[in-house]
Amino acid sequence: MASLSQLVDNVVVTTFELDQPEIHVGRRGDNDIRIDEISVSGHHALIEAVPNAYLEGTVDYYITDQNSTNGTFVNELRIDRRQRLNSNDLVRIGWNEFRFIDEEENALEKTAYILD
Repeated sequence: MASLSQLVDNVVVTTFELDQPEIHVGRRGDNDIRIDEISVSGHHALIEAVPNAYLEGTVDYYITDQNSTNGTFVNELRIDRRQRLNSNDLVRIGWNEFRFIDEEENALEKTAYILD
């Protein structure tokens, strides 16, 4: 299962499990991940879990900025469209930093390495 871990000074302070097909991130109370901080828009970003079309049982994760004021960044690059997330990507929502972790992707990479 994938998760999004909030970092403060490179230390994990909160971990959010990405256990739904769509996870809404923002400052308003109706979001799945609520970040009550001024740099975060009411409805800031959307994270989607999408079954991989080629690898049965594999899920790909995507993040999309929802026209936020301060932007959504993946590995310090501001995204302007749907962006695929890879395990260990750094995600910044407003001024808040997160690390995306996908344990299944890590296991798949290890298997591919062994078979290679």
